[in-house]
Amino acid sequence: MSVDLLGFLGVVVLAYLVPGPDFLVVLRSATEHPSKGRAAAIGAQAGLCVHMLAAATGLALIAARSPLVYDAIKLLGAVYLVYLGVRVVLAARRVGRERTAGRQAAPDLAPGGPPEPGPAPDRWRSGFSQGFLTNVLNPKAALFFVSILPQFAHGSGSMTRQIFFLGTLDVVIGLVYWFALVALATRVRAFFARPAFRYRWDLTTGWLFIAMGIGVAATA
Repeated sequence: MSVDLLGFLGVVVLAYLVPGPDFLVVLRSATEHPSKGRAAAIGAQAGLCVHMLAAATGLALIAARSPLVYDAIKLLGAVYLVYLGVRVVLAARRVGRERTAGRQAAPDLAPGGPPEPGPAPDRWRSGFSQGFLTNVLNPKAALFFVSILPQFAHGSGSMTRQIFFLGTLDVVIGLVYWFALVALATRVRAFFARPAFRYRWDLTTGWLFIAMGIGVAATA
């Protein structure tokens, strides 16, 4: 099998370094709990596996050549990003109101610690589903496997095998990158857990999700 491995690695690394919806989902999940961040990372890469299988079977090419299908996927992805953002913003405002009411009722009490992350299975399920849906509903990921990835393959070999090889490499690189991001976020998690900063962080990330969703919908 002959592929332009060096050029492919450069493009993949650059693509991961540019922040997007996957980055925001993994980072936000990691600041809530390390296991949720890892689950979101695995979910995002599982979404990439779906795109890889679709590209290998030709389904992604059909979607890319059909404006109706492509726009439908974009709109679904946009709706999901807005949904995530609205949930985060509403939760942040609810916690903010509760903190304000708590301080007024008991002004001598110190602010509480980080919010309870919930049971481990719920954390994992929530992180994985957010990472998976954000990625699998992103048509740009599908286009990468259809239009960008084949440029690093060679016609002398099996295109399907080369897509699987390069796609698997992409998934592995992504897992390493996301897990490194989760480890970094874990180190500063105590800072994110400060009530005042957490409130601003939640509002900021929530509105970023909404802005991304609106931006995606606007291009559909």
